[in-house]
Amino acid sequence: MIGYYIHHHGRGHLGRARAVADALGEPVTGLSSLARPDAWPGEWIALALDVPDGGPDAATETTAQGRLHWAPVGVDGLRDRMAAVSAWIAAARPSVVVVDVSVEVALLARLHGVRVVTVALPGVRDDDAHALGFEVSTAIIAAWPPDATGMLSGLSAHAAARLHPVGAVSRFPPAGETPSDAAASARPRRALVLAGGGGDDFTAESIAAARAGTPGWELTHIGGSSGRWVEDPREALRSADVVVTHAGQTALADVAAALRPAIVVPQRRPYGEQAASGRVLAAGPWPAIVVARMPVAGWGPLLAAAAALDGGGWRSWNDGGG
Repeated sequence: MIGYYIHHHGRGHLGRARAVADALGEPVTGLSSLARPDAWPGEWIALALDVPDGGPDAATETTAQGRLHWAPVGVDGLRDRMAAVSAWIAAARPSVVVVDVSVEVALLARLHGVRVVTVALPGVRDDDAHALGFEVSTAIIAAWPPDATGMLSGLSAHAAARLHPVGAVSRFPPAGETPSDAAASARPRRALVLAGGGGDDFTAESIAAARAGTPGWELTHIGGSSGRWVEDPREALRSADVVVTHAGQTALADVAAALRPAIVVPQRRPYGEQAASGRVLAAGPWPAIVVARMPVAGWGPLLAAAAALDGGGWRSWNDGGG
């Protein structure tokens, strides 16, 4: 039996968990404050939220003197969620718990004598809490390819020896081939703006400015704070000539699976997560143009430059084996 803890902020953790659970070929128990997704291949343990009634700002002593990331004192939800994880471990006796991501849950599982596999995120992770989570983990999984060096910094030599870059993990398998130029030439050029669920700068105003500056393009906006949410963006991705996306891991994995050239706009995240991904992409061979922020002008030349890139170059980022 495998347990899989899924962080409830954004949608990327859940998307990755669903892809991994579907591929494992055995029952997987999800542990999360998120609602159980359709067709989850196993049990689902609903966890209470770990915030006080007054919200996160009302929490006190949240880091245990810097050793943890979030363990506020006197919060019923935190006590209840940790008790639920412990009760499930005692009853199910899992062989391993995958943690994506929580230092506190990783430590709890390991203190029950259960092996922990931690999913690492990009960025600078050199604080004491991250170090603790990495050190107690039997293995550390990175959802980027081995040649994407510089995605993660701050690991000790001991932890780095247990880091396994497995390649991107997408919700759907990589396309067999890039869309044909002949098919694309028979229609207007298409750009897809792919925003995420964790907050973004892809505002309605910025999208309107992009449309105004690119009369020769059809521009569609999905996800985020101002676009419509699409549960499966596969068709939208495959039909786009260029994808404008944030630098979240699931978004990049899905763009790579679709073999579409991209304009990547890293968003502000803790520990410089998306900034690290942006730097690596900008310095590597992948078909992506990285810009620091959503442009207010110059969209026409930018889209044209991206459209000239070979989307097949994403195959080394996402080979389907992650």
